[in-house]
Amino acid sequence: MNQLQDLLTEALIRTKHIEHAAAINIQEKKVCASTSGFHVPPENALNLIYSFYKNLLEVRREGLYFKEKYYKCVRADENSIYLHNADGGLIVVKTKTLILVATYRVGMYPSVCVEAVEKLADYFRQKGS
Repeated sequence: MNQLQDLLTEALIRTKHIEHAAAINIQEKKVCASTSGFHVPPENALNLIYSFYKNLLEVRREGLYFKEKYYKCVRADENSIYLHNADGGLIVVKTKTLILVATYRVGMYPSVCVEAVEKLADYFRQKGS
């Protein structure tokens, strides 16, 4: 397990309100770390990157498909996209070099998920990444 995977587990999964998490390298356009058992298909990674750079208004209006599930947009700005569906939700946060993705399921607190992902994103921003 690499250092970034450890960080995802420690900072996010340990909250018990995040089911899965991954980090996507924006420049390389691929997943560079993910928590155990969480696979983000390459087309989904690209879609999340482009959501920030090309499709933010579309995501806000129409939502997003991720891993063959539809998510309705709750909030979308230049740094964060929050989405949900009947099964849970998806939190996507952009830093300078990474896109952090976290999922939560019904029974988990979305607010705890958002807070943990945003805190980790702030940490990366402070480090310049």
